[in-house]
Amino acid sequence: MNKPDPHQISSVAELEALYGEVGTASVRKEVDYLHAHYQALIKASTFAVLATSGPDGLDASPRGDPAGFIQIADDKTLLLADRRGNNRIDSLRNIITDPRVALLFLIPGLGETLRVNGQASISIAPELLQRFAINEKAPRSVLVIHVDTVFFQCSRAVLRAGLWDPAHHVEKKDLPTAGTILAALTQQEIDGRQYDEELPQRLKTTLY
Repeated sequence: MNKPDPHQISSVAELEALYGEVGTASVRKEVDYLHAHYQALIKASTFAVLATSGPDGLDASPRGDPAGFIQIADDKTLLLADRRGNNRIDSLRNIITDPRVALLFLIPGLGETLRVNGQASISIAPELLQRFAINEKAPRSVLVIHVDTVFFQCSRAVLRAGLWDPAHHVEKKDLPTAGTILAALTQQEIDGRQYDEELPQRLKTTLY
């Protein structure tokens, strides 16, 4: 039997001894409702990551739309349209068995992010679907998220990443395309060049 790694942290007590006490601000910034200032950040956000957990594992799904795309029903409830995608519905499958969700909001140009933890349900109420219609196309479902905790995250990670700095933007030509990846993973069963050629128009016509 392999000996335990002497450098592995395996208890909360070890973690707390390593990192020290939590600062007052880090504790006080967490609340169990959508404060007006937190609502302002949500209304300005154009992108969020939705995290879920289920019997088959974890999922982190990108969500994006014009600013205010995740609507505030009240100070304990968020509404998120499930826009057209690849029909894997990994997030929705997870929510069916485990309603716990987490959201990480990004605001273009801002270093601070916002984190929301809560519990979600999936609604197909006609009035909700129409509320989120864009170009006369309604989503198939809307997530109703009951908020448990909310807090902002400081800007260190975004600053370290240079996320909004154009000087850090990567040239597309320097990375494999979606078609290149699919062709390699399917042993050329999917024609990568054709996939890439058709993708821009497909995205344009299937955005909503």
